[in-house]
Amino acid sequence: MPTINTDKVCFVVVKARELESEDEGIDADASNATDDGFVSVLTEDAFSTTRDEVASFIEAMDIDEQVELVALMWVGRGDFAATEWNEAVAQARARHEGATSAYLLGVPLLASFLEGGLAEFGESCELFAADRQ
Repeated sequence: MPTINTDKVCFVVVKARELESEDEGIDADASNATDDGFVSVLTEDAFSTTRDEVASFIEAMDIDEQVELVALMWVGRGDFAATEWNEAVAQARARHEGATSAYLLGVPLLASFLEGGLAEFGESCELFAADRQ
């Protein structure tokens, strides 16, 4: 079970959605061959204000939160089942190199995967979205 604050995940989801709306032609079947190597994949809008804001937010998290954010994305993407949470966290920690934000922001459909991960644990961003309005 994740210990990361759901509101922090939801903030990343909101900002990732904003980034997705800035990018043209997001391909749901897109893959990144180096995805699990924590390699940054930057778009032409790599230095947008939104990207800078979410990258700074992620990098300000402590290492445990960053690792759980990656593991949560993996659960939402289907790489791990919710019952394999401890394994996902262990693997995310073992592979953690460089900037977590660069890795996460290079994952196509990040917001959907994070929301899917939250859903696997009975959480959602509905209350967070309502509070922001």
